Amino acid sequence: MAKKYYAVRNGRKTGVFTTWDECKRQVMGFKGAAYKGFETLEEAERFASGGDADDTSPREDAVTAYVDGSYNIRTKVFSYGAVIFDNGEITMNEAFEDEELASMRNVAGEIKGSMAAMRYCVERGIEKLDLYYDYAGIEKWCTGEWKTNKRGTIEYKAYYDSIKDRLDVRFVKVKGHSGDKYNDMADRLAKDAAGVE
Repeated sequence: MAKKYYAVRNGRKTGVFTTWDECKRQVMGFKGAAYKGFETLEEAERFASGGDADDTSPREDAVTAYVDGSYNIRTKVFSYGAVIFDNGEITMNEAFEDEELASMRNVAGEIKGSMAAMRYCVERGIEKLDLYYDYAGIEKWCTGEWKTNKRGTIEYKAYYDSIKDRLDVRFVKVKGHSGDKYNDMADRLAKDAAGVE
């Protein structure tokens, strides 16, 4: 297995660490923590020292949320899971029964999760959100790149439009099931809510 280097650009202690446990101690519960894993020491050192700003790393002054959706084919229940970092780690999940929205399957859940993360910020007066998602529509419906032609997407875009002047959302696409710890955690939370093994 290739050795991994964990670079912490913003945390209790910055620098490069060789184990996830060491890295985790510097960033967990640290508001605005910025860190990333690399295959080479050189890349890790460059990131830790602030070079080559990677636009997938969280902004220092933003709340970070990872969202995912799930769908139970047997019960027609859809759900979301969310992991939110705001002075600590907060997890949320919820299941829904709505025949029309259920036609969108897990995407309906991911929409609900994105809205829940946005609502969390708006209700607390938080002004910046870094939203990590794995389904492209989560960003593209909000930006108008994709047309909203179903009730679920129309409601989602309308909600985003109603809060975008109060909340600066930066959308960050992650690869689904690629081993991203928090995306996987959001996926598991969503599956638990929908009753999916």
